[in-house]
Amino acid sequence: MKKFIMYGAGNIGRGFIGQVFSNSGYSVGFVDINQEVISTLNIDHSYPVKVVSNEGVKIQPVNNVYGIDGTNIELVSDEIASADAMATAIGVNVLKFIAKPIALGLKKRFINNAKPFNIIICENLIGADEFLRNLIIQCIPEYEERIKKEVGFVEASIGRMVPVLEKEPGESILTVAVEPYNILPVDKDAFKGEIPNVPNLYPFTPFSLFIERKLFMHNMSHAISAYLGNLRKYNYIYESIKDYDIKFIAYKALTQSAIALTKEHGVEIEPLIAHADNLLYRFTNVALADTVARVGKDTIRKLSNNDRIIGAINLCEKHGLPCEYICIGAAAGMHFAPEGDERSIELCTFAKENGVKETLKKYCNYEGKMVDLICTLYDMIKDGKEIYELANYCGEILGKEIRV
Repeated sequence: MKKFIMYGAGNIGRGFIGQVFSNSGYSVGFVDINQEVISTLNIDHSYPVKVVSNEGVKIQPVNNVYGIDGTNIELVSDEIASADAMATAIGVNVLKFIAKPIALGLKKRFINNAKPFNIIICENLIGADEFLRNLIIQCIPEYEERIKKEVGFVEASIGRMVPVLEKEPGESILTVAVEPYNILPVDKDAFKGEIPNVPNLYPFTPFSLFIERKLFMHNMSHAISAYLGNLRKYNYIYESIKDYDIKFIAYKALTQSAIALTKEHGVEIEPLIAHADNLLYRFTNVALADTVARVGKDTIRKLSNNDRIIGAINLCEKHGLPCEYICIGAAAGMHFAPEGDERSIELCTFAKENGVKETLKKYCNYEGKMVDLICTLYDMIKDGKEIYELANYCGEILGKEIRV
């Protein structure tokens, strides 16, 4: 049986990537530092995935799985050395901590002259392939050439929504709930050697469109739904997106981003608009119970320069296109500070004490054309203006530009 190593036994690892490869006949080893999760994997060797939708719940068992203690670097490297492929889904900020065990595993492969190896990188970061490759090369610089020739750093576009749900009484710690959507696009050109023949794994080229579509459409509109939902004190994303004012702004923002993507990649707009429609429909999934707090969490990261909102603004500006409705998301995000979300509280507090321009400069590395508009929208929110008034204000700006 082929072996697949999943670095990260969280919701994406268990609820998406691990399931895809297990269903394709792989034995899947999950690397994690959560000892309860690892122990349960090694006892049960399976776990249930709950596919939830407005039509009901379907249970899908995932078999042939086991746990690997992430604190045991030698064990982790041995597992990587003997695997057929692997993936990461641990969060961008954690990649630097797993570079060493991956590097040691690759070194053992090189010593044994193993076949080419592919690492599927399931992180929300443009350029994640180069980022992880460089981290690993720093660990074993003597193998730089072999890493470049024999190791595929394959970016993936993670579209499946896998929120954190409270466990029901008696439910396994491994149980994870997911939406029905389960397609995993990956960068075809990045593979070394054979591409795994795995259903639901879709190799595409050129892949940059899928990375940017995920970040600047899916993640962007999801975050805007959270930040505007927070202003109206909604708890769940499905509540936000059923609010006409919020849905209107999210759709307008999606359209502006879609137009920018057509200019960037030279593609037709119709499939992107269809994707926007599908996203807003998927956000209405009540059974997912995806929370505003989870989707909006960590505005320091989510409002950073190349991430979902400011990154989409930058793309629009690059092509001289309007992005007013996306700017509403940036302004609303600076008011987002739920209890316990320390990084969002930090950014929100800084904005209150130092102003929006300084916040955009320090946290977003942004000093572009839309600074004044974001400042105005932020003040409108602070002064208690309704969400529809933000939309109307942006609509008036666009109307003046069109008339000119």
